Amino acid sequence: MKTMLAAIIALCATSSIASASGWRTYRIPESGTTVDIPASIFTEPAGKPDGYGQHFRSSDGNADLTVQAVENRQGLSPAEFLASKNPPTGIIYKRISSNFFVVSSIKRDKIWYNRCNFARGYVHCVLINYPAAQKRRWDAVVTRISHSLRGG
Repeated sequence: MKTMLAAIIALCATSSIASASGWRTYRIPESGTTVDIPASIFTEPAGKPDGYGQHFRSSDGNADLTVQAVENRQGLSPAEFLASKNPPTGIIYKRISSNFFVVSSIKRDKIWYNRCNFARGYVHCVLINYPAAQKRRWDAVVTRISHSLRGG
């Protein structure tokens, strides 16, 4: 009975994440940042980040998304900006180019993913935290969010 219940719960979780119906474009007017977000997953506003944008949370509280833009007054490169934030040790994935960076790792059974694009005087970012045990279920959602991030 417990095994069947666990399978049903897993199936329900898989369905809602995999389908991620109800995508919409979130826009930060001050910076021109835009990103596609699955409104069917991130249903709860959860406060404001530094700079401009919005924190969102899933209804079950297991995942969160931050869409954020901060001014890049100093004209920092992606590598310089990332270093200035004192990223945690143990980063599993890191890619830095001339106009963006992506970093990801695992902390307390959650994957954290951070992508920041550099354009028009702003750093345009998405930060996503989700259960590591559901990585495969989240891959397509994280990819779409990440690839849709635009600035100005």
